Amino acid sequence: MIFYFLLCFFTHLTLWSSFSVSSSGEFREAEMAPKAAPAKKGDAKTQALKVAKAVKSGSVKKTKKIRTSVTFHRPKTLKKARDPKYPRISTTGRNKLDQYQILKYPLTTESAMKKIEDNNTLVFIVDLKADKKKIKAAVKKMYDIQAKKVNTLIRPDGKKKAYVKLMPDYDALDVANKIGII
Repeated sequence: MIFYFLLCFFTHLTLWSSFSVSSSGEFREAEMAPKAAPAKKGDAKTQALKVAKAVKSGSVKKTKKIRTSVTFHRPKTLKKARDPKYPRISTTGRNKLDQYQILKYPLTTESAMKKIEDNNTLVFIVDLKADKKKIKAAVKKMYDIQAKKVNTLIRPDGKKKAYVKLMPDYDALDVANKIGII
């Protein structure tokens, strides 16, 4: 009931707000505000210049610094140039994983020999941190042979084993003889 009353009241209010009372006491419909005149040519030019200036320089909005403490401390503005008495690092760091570090030694077990003869594959024990690409590059650098692919595994004793399959134009037996495995 109250809701209905309020609804009716507000409806009448909005209806009556579109009317105004003249000085003679008559009701008449309220006039709308006159529309703004279309912008002149000069205004458009000045506005375009303002926009161009803002785009060129970038509009800057001043931000207020958030203070997290009630105590004010003067800012430390002095910045001294670094002038060390001695260099902290004496030499440049050397590459710890070069080709000699990556390829530790070739395996000469029976299964490794079988791989050399049957699958054109050399077997090496390599560094734990060496990945397949580094192993491939190290084999190329050390023995001047192109590897087709490299398979790796970590043995139960914690050493990494790499199976280096050679390209068909290289013979693993000849390479093994050159290295001194056989």
